[in-house]
Amino acid sequence: MITLEDLPPLRAPVVVAAFEGWNDAGQAASGLLSHLAETWGARPIASTDPEDYYDLQVNRPRVAVRGSSRDITWPTTSILLVQNPDLPRDLLLIDGIEPSMRWRSFCTEILDLTDEADAELLVCMGALLAEVPHTRPLPVMLTSENAAIRERYDAERSTYEGPTGIVGVLAESATRRDLPAVSAWVSVPHYAAGVFSPKATLAMIGIVERLIGCPIPRGDLADRARTWERGVDELADSDREIGEYVRALEETTDAAESPDASGDAIAREFERYLRGHGDDRP
Repeated sequence: MITLEDLPPLRAPVVVAAFEGWNDAGQAASGLLSHLAETWGARPIASTDPEDYYDLQVNRPRVAVRGSSRDITWPTTSILLVQNPDLPRDLLLIDGIEPSMRWRSFCTEILDLTDEADAELLVCMGALLAEVPHTRPLPVMLTSENAAIRERYDAERSTYEGPTGIVGVLAESATRRDLPAVSAWVSVPHYAAGVFSPKATLAMIGIVERLIGCPIPRGDLADRARTWERGVDELADSDREIGEYVRALEETTDAAESPDASGDAIAREFERYLRGHGDDRP
């Protein structure tokens, strides 16, 4: 069960959720949630029992020495509250690691809490590996099963079929309980996903601002994004195959954004590149 410490009356609350793991390429989604928590001084009000949802041999607890004591931190999902007088609404942040088991029970616990808070909207954030160049703006896809939400925020209805993560399951569970839900997914270059991608986090901010109705300070994200991009530039410059691959992605992206671009032409160009390089893509 979620251990609830305190839940005061909330102002038109919006719930924002992100989970480390499969749903979080380049730590872009969890990075944005951490940015929100730090920027607005979020305080923890609840958490899940780690033994209910985590395989502790997969997500091991961590031990740290603080002064004369040794403390163990357990993998969990925390619920943090943002109540800032400068913001027009309160926020509940769901910050966790993708559970190892009992996903339906997990979603039920989270949504029971959002019911108690009278939440108005659930925003699920995710990041996926994609064939996008790091030198161009990283696309963010906004989807919802709620027709009113799609119209209000210019979102689409997802047509994805295949394996899903806790973000997809939580959004679907919220829809079944009549809590409007929307998912924001940023594309992260798959050849540069081994470290935190502040550029991907930065790409999500404008979208999430619209969803929560609050401006989000950028802090040092822009500087960190430029540093990240320079680092990936160096990687592409030092590896001929990666460099050629990035240039092909740039050409495809630029062609797709040109006024006279056609899907068939873009597909032919990319297929031409792949034929020329066989199966040795990075």
